[in-house]
Amino acid sequence: MGLKKYKPTTPGMRWAYLPDFEEITKDTPEKSLCVTLNKTGGRNNNGRITTRHVGGGHKRLYRLVDFKRDKIDMPGKVLAIEYDPNRSCRIALLSYVDGEKRYILAPLGLKVGEDILATTGPDAEIKVGNAMPLRYIPLGTFIHNVELAKGRGGQIARSAGNAAQITAKEGTFAHVKLPSGEVRLVKLDCMASIGQVGHVEHEALTHGKAGRKRWLGIRPTVRGSAMNPIDHPHGGGEGKAGQGNPHPVSPWGQKCKGLKTRKHKRYSNKYIIKGRNG
Repeated sequence: MGLKKYKPTTPGMRWAYLPDFEEITKDTPEKSLCVTLNKTGGRNNNGRITTRHVGGGHKRLYRLVDFKRDKIDMPGKVLAIEYDPNRSCRIALLSYVDGEKRYILAPLGLKVGEDILATTGPDAEIKVGNAMPLRYIPLGTFIHNVELAKGRGGQIARSAGNAAQITAKEGTFAHVKLPSGEVRLVKLDCMASIGQVGHVEHEALTHGKAGRKRWLGIRPTVRGSAMNPIDHPHGGGEGKAGQGNPHPVSPWGQKCKGLKTRKHKRYSNKYIIKGRNG
């Protein structure tokens, strides 16, 4: 598991650092756990672009990942570690003793052939890949795929290399330090998986050429200062003109460096002990 540096046989390969895929043990996905994924091109049901810089890309199948881990007290064996084009981390294919197969996020260190378990009991083993309520996870343990509401499924710390940490327990809540540095109250009955999400070298990946971003469905981002005045507040001017005043702003005039856009009356504010910026 790591990154691969190529000989610069072309300009696009000179700076490319790409995954070596050595941890992948199965090339084709489990057919019963895949559904079709239609592309939007960033457009809504009216055909208008609501998300810029989206379009094209390779055709994908969506892998149905088990974020709820609700096969309680039923051991599952890791059959394979697979690539998932829809997320930055790898996924693990599990086979349970009743014959059902499911995908989960592959944590760092999980190997093919290992047995893992999701349980709600107090005697759970603190082992990478196991899932249990925060109530039974020791302080300081690294966790991922953390629920924010019981039974909803994991929503926190799901991308490559991420992990949260339990720092304290008080009453019916656990203090969970998120990857952003935010410390948040989470109910002790919420489930979480043990360990750090795998494929930690994802942050060091360098695509090497623009075409590889297009394969991922990402279209170019044009600077506002390179546009005309009709297209962007930063546009126009003679020669290499500055951004003007007010600056810098989004195409719709919203200040875009440092302006806080979170609502002050958001319901979840009461659960945040420490913000990500201190």
